[in-house]
Amino acid sequence: MTWIDRLPAVRGRLIRGEALAPFTWLRVGGPADVIFMPADEADLAGFLGGLDAAVPVMTIGVGSNLLVRDGGVEGVVIRLGRGFAAITAHGDARVEAGAGALDAAVARAAAKAGLAGLEFYAGIPGAIGGAVAMNAGCYGAETKDVLVRAYGVNRAGRTVSFDDPASFTYRHGWGADEGVVVTRAMFQGRPDTPDAVETRMAEITARREQSQPIREKTGGSTFKNPPGESAWKLVDAAGWRGKPYGGAMFSPLHANFLINTGEATAADLEGLGETVRADVNRTLGVNLEWEIKRIGRRVR
Repeated sequence: MTWIDRLPAVRGRLIRGEALAPFTWLRVGGPADVIFMPADEADLAGFLGGLDAAVPVMTIGVGSNLLVRDGGVEGVVIRLGRGFAAITAHGDARVEAGAGALDAAVARAAAKAGLAGLEFYAGIPGAIGGAVAMNAGCYGAETKDVLVRAYGVNRAGRTVSFDDPASFTYRHGWGADEGVVVTRAMFQGRPDTPDAVETRMAEITARREQSQPIREKTGGSTFKNPPGESAWKLVDAAGWRGKPYGGAMFSPLHANFLINTGEATAADLEGLGETVRADVNRTLGVNLEWEIKRIGRRVR
């Protein structure tokens, strides 16, 4: 009998051996040993508290910034869905959102409530859990600027919280490194008219549509911006904008967006990324770091 045969009872869904490709925007990736979709926070806590502590666990949201390797993922992959998607505006100019709520949906809810400050989330593909975990941001604003407190469940099944967003750094927040599954977060806005907030959101959305390949199978920004540099300019200067590599390519529209042009494998996508990193380092003397999270086993 293995750990898979001794999984705790849940109210959500447990799926064994299913490919993760449909759960990611890049549409690649092998199977997870187990996918768990908890019904709610209590269901998640019960599962984690009863799971063998030696079993690897990782969390995904909508898979917008994730590359799953072709060999699949060992252990349990937790996917937060509808039970974690609630968004509530409070009277103190705050917005509470579940980790499974889309960033753009949080921006829209804040706008409807007449709250400014969260407009930048309209330009971020992904969900709130990932935004907290990686201090997601764009157009001059980051999650740390608006986060008040985040909540999660640790591997022992206990609810924990975090209230020090000032400690966040570029593309690094709270959650995964602490062994915590982020479940919800509270954000601070500021009063404004809904029309004014929606106008700024529309500008962000239009800018994104004009400059990013949002209708392609992509994973958002591939590399972090090195200090004083723009990753897209480095990829472009190295000659990789629009250049095919198997079924992968850096977008002709935005050279920091890795896209699956059709039938790419995870190995194609990661191989292209590593080749570009090596070229940029060799020809331009700059080290690019991955922003897309890569998980799982390579196929030998």
